[in-house]
Amino acid sequence: MGRASGDNSRRMERAAELRAAREHGPAVPEDAEQTAADEEKQRKIREMDTSRRAEYLVREAMARGEFDDLKYAGKPIPNLGNGYDPDWWLKGLIEREHLTGLGPEALLLRTEDAELDGRLDQQVAEVQVREILADFNARVVNARRQLQGGPPVITKTRDVEYEVERWHERRVAKAAAAADEAPEPEPKRHWWRRIWDVTE
Repeated sequence: MGRASGDNSRRMERAAELRAAREHGPAVPEDAEQTAADEEKQRKIREMDTSRRAEYLVREAMARGEFDDLKYAGKPIPNLGNGYDPDWWLKGLIEREHLTGLGPEALLLRTEDAELDGRLDQQVAEVQVREILADFNARVVNARRQLQGGPPVITKTRDVEYEVERWHERRVAKAAAAADEAPEPEPKRHWWRRIWDVTE
């Protein structure tokens, strides 16, 4: 009751101000009338119940074009039909931000195992290859000992001597391929032949 009477008295005061400005002063500026209309509109919106107010605000936003050019306009919302996954937000963050090195140890080791040959091929010394393989094997064994849940660790340890031998074979094959692709240098001409060619 008090709120309604307060709104009513404010409207009465505003109407009196507008009437006095029309009678005694210059014409009321249009923005003052627009402000009064906006206040009246806001009052009506506040008096609506929640569902009608939400529907009204959505329609107004659509009329202003605020829902135009949305990211998934006319497309299905991704992962909407999938079952509930409690870690959906974490997976979405990893995918959006392209984060690496996060996840269960078993999955990280599988990924590293698939990329290990390429990593070894980048090394220039056998000592570095042995260190990388020893570190990888130690982490695989340690992950098998952990009982923290998650997917099982199915990644196998690598035989260091066999992998070092394969690394050497790949290096030799790469060097031979590079030598085959290199153009043969032109035969060196003696200085007197160069002079002879110029004089002719």
